[in-house]
Amino acid sequence: MTAAEITLRLPVGSEPGSNARSLVELARRAEDAGFSGVSLSDHVVMGPRVDRYPWGEFPFSPAAPWVEPLTVLTAIAAVTTQIRLTTGILIVPLRPAALLAKWAATIDAVSGGRLELGVGTGWQQEEFEAVGVDYASRGQALTDGIAACRALWSASPASFTSATVSFAQVWCEPKPVRPGGPPVLFSGTLTPRNQRRIVELGDGWIPIMGERRTGIAEGVAKLRELLTAAGRDPAGLRVRSAARIGRTSAGHSGGARPDLAATIEGAPVLIEAGVTDIDVPMSVFVTSEDGLADFFATAARAISGASWVRGG
Repeated sequence: MTAAEITLRLPVGSEPGSNARSLVELARRAEDAGFSGVSLSDHVVMGPRVDRYPWGEFPFSPAAPWVEPLTVLTAIAAVTTQIRLTTGILIVPLRPAALLAKWAATIDAVSGGRLELGVGTGWQQEEFEAVGVDYASRGQALTDGIAACRALWSASPASFTSATVSFAQVWCEPKPVRPGGPPVLFSGTLTPRNQRRIVELGDGWIPIMGERRTGIAEGVAKLRELLTAAGRDPAGLRVRSAARIGRTSAGHSGGARPDLAATIEGAPVLIEAGVTDIDVPMSVFVTSEDGLADFFATAARAISGASWVRGG
């Protein structure tokens, strides 16, 4: 069995454990339990039209509290030593490229090279309007933003020109630990534009929520083909996918419930499709603060017994 990583998706909004200070402690406990990484989602502001969410019903109200993920990941870096610090996803167009490059490089340096960026375009028009960014140009802004970051993470002084961001002869220090910057995974469907982003600027892919195993396998095969044609090693492709939720058998007390051990046990199906990082949403399994201790105890047992977990 090919080794893979297992990431804990930390709670957001008003889910149990989502208090800003609690997230730091949850990440420390995740490291102790054997998780390879933790991930945080991103919204700068929320407008009222959550009904426009393109992937089904949006699970939060506009008033739900969202932490700024890069800030919290910095705090997590200070209390952990090994766990990978990831975003899933960071809405790149909402942040000026030079600021994002500085922010990410600093977190990476502080954490000893543990930052990974899952990135995307975002979907909520009000959010873009609030920060003064053109919603219609968000796709181009994502491409240009990561390309500009790569330039700033690599050369000193750096120069870059594109449709949405340009600069000349500037220094952005310190540099990230890895030459060229931390790993970047682009989210979404594999449109031709997204394929180019991954091959030219990225390290991997985050399939959309609910993508079928066959769709993931086909996407991985296509990306490996494109990477090979571009002279890049296809073996280095990272693919982070949401875990398929395992469930208990229905009993006398009611229907089947989400089961963490069964979820981890079933992960090899995704790994065989080319997934390198299984993303486990904590909120699916923890419905109150009282359930946290049992969750981490179960996770520690299941991860230690899973031969596929890298480092497990």
